[in-house]
Amino acid sequence: MALFNKSKLNPNELSFWGHIDALRGHLFRIVVAVLIIGTVLFCYPEFLFDTVVFGPIRSDFVTYRAFCKLSHLLDLGEQLCFGHYTFKLQSLGLSDQFTNHMWIAFVGGVIIGSPYILFELFRFIKPALTDKEKNASVAFIFTSTLLFLFGVCFSYFVIVPLSVNFLGDYKVSSMIENNFTMDSYISFVTTLSFAAGIVFELPILVYFLTKFGLVTPDFMRKYRKHALVVILIVSGIITPSPDVTSQMLVAFPLYLLYEISIFVSAYVIKKQTT
Repeated sequence: MALFNKSKLNPNELSFWGHIDALRGHLFRIVVAVLIIGTVLFCYPEFLFDTVVFGPIRSDFVTYRAFCKLSHLLDLGEQLCFGHYTFKLQSLGLSDQFTNHMWIAFVGGVIIGSPYILFELFRFIKPALTDKEKNASVAFIFTSTLLFLFGVCFSYFVIVPLSVNFLGDYKVSSMIENNFTMDSYISFVTTLSFAAGIVFELPILVYFLTKFGLVTPDFMRKYRKHALVVILIVSGIITPSPDVTSQMLVAFPLYLLYEISIFVSAYVIKKQTT
C-alpha cells in the first residue's frame, strides 16, 4: 500500500517509521481524551455507580417501569413487571471498590469517547484515501459510532435487566442464598454492553465481507431461517418469562439488524456490478 511505501515522486509522503510516529500521536490523543473523560466520571462515584452501573438492579429503573406499563397495556397483568431483587452485592477484596471505580470510569471514557476515537483513527488513514473514499469514510465513522452506541444502550436498557432478572433469582436449591460480588456484576454488565456494541456492528462487518467476496446477500437469505432460530434461542434465554411478548422485545431488534445486513450486502454487490 502507498500508506507504507516511501515514494520518491512525493517528498511529502511519510516513511514507514514516519507513519508509526504519526500513529503514536493519534493514539496519544485518544488516551488523553479517554483519561480526561474517565477522570471527570471518576469524580462522581455516586452518579456513576448508584445511578448508572447499579441502575439495572434498582426497582425504579426505567426499563422495569416501561415493561410493567407495557404489560398492563397488553392485558398481560403482572407478567412483565419485575425488578424486585432480594440478592445483595458485596465487596470481598480490600482494593475491589477502588479498582472497580477506576475500571468503570475508564469504560465510561471509552464509550463516551468512541466518536473521537474513531475520528482519530480516520485522521491516521485519511492521507492514503482518495476523495471518494474520504467521503465514504466519514459516513462509515458516523454509522459505526451510532451502531456501537445503539448496541451499548440496547444491552444496558434491555439485555442487562432481563439477564439480571433471570440469573439473579435463579436457584438450584432453596438452601442457597444469592449474594454476588461487585466484581462479578460489573464484569457481567460491561461484557454484555461491549458485546452488544460489537454485535450491532454487524452491518459494517457484512459490508466489508461482501467487498472481499466472502458473503453475498443470497447466502444470508439462504440462512435467514437458521439465523432466526439462533436469535430466538438467545432471546429466550435472557427474557424474564416464557411469554412470547418479552422474547420478541429482544428478538425483533436483532432480527432487524440481520435484515439490514442483507440490504447492505445487496447494495455492495449492486455497486460492484455497475
